[in-house]
Amino acid sequence: MYLGVDYYPEQWDENMLDEDLDRIVELGCNTIRIAEFSWHLMEKTEGEFDFSFFDRVIEKAKERGLFVIMGTPTATIPAWLARKHPEILSEFENGQKRTFGGRHNYCFSSDCLYEYSQKIVRALVSHYKNESAIVAWQIDNEIGHEGSDICFCESCHRKFQSFLKEKFGGDIDKLNYTYGTTFWSQEYNSFDEIPLPSETITTHNPALRLDWERFRSRLIVDFIAFQARLIREISPNATLMHDFPGGGLTKHVDYSKVAKLVDKAGCNNYPVWGGQKEPILPHEIAFGLDYIRGLKGENFWITEAIMGAQGHDVTGYLPRPNQAKMWSYQAMAHGGEALLYFRYRGATKGAEQFCYGVIDADNVPGRKFYEVQSFFSDIASYESALSSEIQNDVAIVYDYDSLASFRIQRQSILLDVPQQMTKLYKLFYDLNVGVDIIPEDRDFSDKKIVVLPQLIITKPDMEQRVKNFVYNGGIAIFTYRSAVKDENNNLFFGKAIPVNYTELLGITVEETESLQDEECFEVAGSGEFDGTFGKGGAFRDMIKPIDAEVLFRYGDKFNKEFAAVTKKKSGKGIAYYIGCGLTEQILTQIINSVIEKAKIKTLISPDGVEIVKRRSNEQSVTMYINHNDFAVRVNGINLAPFECKIVDG
Repeated sequence: MYLGVDYYPEQWDENMLDEDLDRIVELGCNTIRIAEFSWHLMEKTEGEFDFSFFDRVIEKAKERGLFVIMGTPTATIPAWLARKHPEILSEFENGQKRTFGGRHNYCFSSDCLYEYSQKIVRALVSHYKNESAIVAWQIDNEIGHEGSDICFCESCHRKFQSFLKEKFGGDIDKLNYTYGTTFWSQEYNSFDEIPLPSETITTHNPALRLDWERFRSRLIVDFIAFQARLIREISPNATLMHDFPGGGLTKHVDYSKVAKLVDKAGCNNYPVWGGQKEPILPHEIAFGLDYIRGLKGENFWITEAIMGAQGHDVTGYLPRPNQAKMWSYQAMAHGGEALLYFRYRGATKGAEQFCYGVIDADNVPGRKFYEVQSFFSDIASYESALSSEIQNDVAIVYDYDSLASFRIQRQSILLDVPQQMTKLYKLFYDLNVGVDIIPEDRDFSDKKIVVLPQLIITKPDMEQRVKNFVYNGGIAIFTYRSAVKDENNNLFFGKAIPVNYTELLGITVEETESLQDEECFEVAGSGEFDGTFGKGGAFRDMIKPIDAEVLFRYGDKFNKEFAAVTKKKSGKGIAYYIGCGLTEQILTQIINSVIEKAKIKTLISPDGVEIVKRRSNEQSVTMYINHNDFAVRVNGINLAPFECKIVDG
């Protein structure tokens, strides 16, 4: 189990190195993560590589039995490169070049980026290919983060046109037909006429914009693939890793495709950031962790866990005593099998002076230091259980294209798909039922329940897998705005919504409505929910049942004939359709009923207390995690504020 800190020795006087490493060992670390932002230190002048500083760092780390995670430094290009090749810098939508400074300011379509990245990565990996202390290579850093997933430069324009030419086999008429460019007289005579979807009057063609989203994702995936191939060419047995940032479902890149290129997914877990009044909610933290685990469908590494307050220009909430330590336990409970804190010592210079570390700039060990020390000492005892595979009966499925479609056409100002996914996730989390968050191309045939929120773009392969899942005994939960568009982000002609699922669900959607309130209409239960009343809003489908059972109907005077929620037994399984935004109260009753039908065991705990069981052949443990700022008692166990207790069994 790798336990450690993110360490930036290049930011400190080298005379501090021995003292720092001794204290890192005292902390309980066995690993340091280094070098991810040090391109200039390695190549101060073009073509003159010097790794001597990190040679000394690694040698001293080895003397103390420390492992090393080594980063390729491509996230921060050097000033000399930006000056020599300004075309390497990415552009804002208004055409303004991003200036040198900050990070991730390069353009992924730049041939120059590939040329110079190839040189530094080849030299670096060749130098360290036989270094036994390096247990993993981290490729770049938080790829596509902080707006770096979008660029509107001329290189991107040309390569987007080439991307489309490749997709449509050089046939511009095929593109025109697919996009429906006769609308607003947008027909193109050649691929050279196709614009970037930058700001215009009204809006660009939705099919064009979806291909732009796919293009942006491919650029980033290709850059990681390029580095992965290069490292494996030089060091075939190297373990490759990438540290993914939070908010992955909102990025213009499919992180699940990035994850396929590396051996380990890393997670930078920030429950609170600068300017936040308080941390995000416990179930939201858990959702983010389960999403990272789902990128590869296996356990992951926490490459940045926080201990102090965080922020660049505006600092944030200071985790209360034991709260950040508790988040570390939660991360391990959800599949973390290694954990490193960001950062060993807070910086005194540069943009991250207010990203506080395990030790602050005063260089004096305090509360945070001893919390980390305590955590490392305790968690190492459970390596066997925590390295075991997590097997859940429930999956929530997302699709990059569908998420992009909603970024392009949100349809309701209240419709935020990742937020809706998190809302559904909470219903299982509150009952301590484990959930996998997985991309739509992942196999889910072994699950008991599959939730399919807002998969607006329907794909033949997915349709068949969902139908087989239900016919073979699974329970599928569809939501409103499912199976509305084809793979080109166009509506279907002559087909009822939900397209190609009407037989499975036993319904059609006659009309839809976008609403500007979360609770603006009533719903009334029937059948097993007879006598249950509640409210809904945001968006709704007017459902016409064919042979489905109606669970809820709309209660407002103009729409009482339409169903709001239905279910149908198909084959050995059941398919539900939730046709509108509903309050948590109503959704809880529906999901509780589904869990009961699936015969999934739940664990009842007080609000704010999470219970997670982890088992291997050698070790079985139950983790009781108290997210509350007050003491609680559960199953005869007393938990102090923000305490985690791990018990056998």
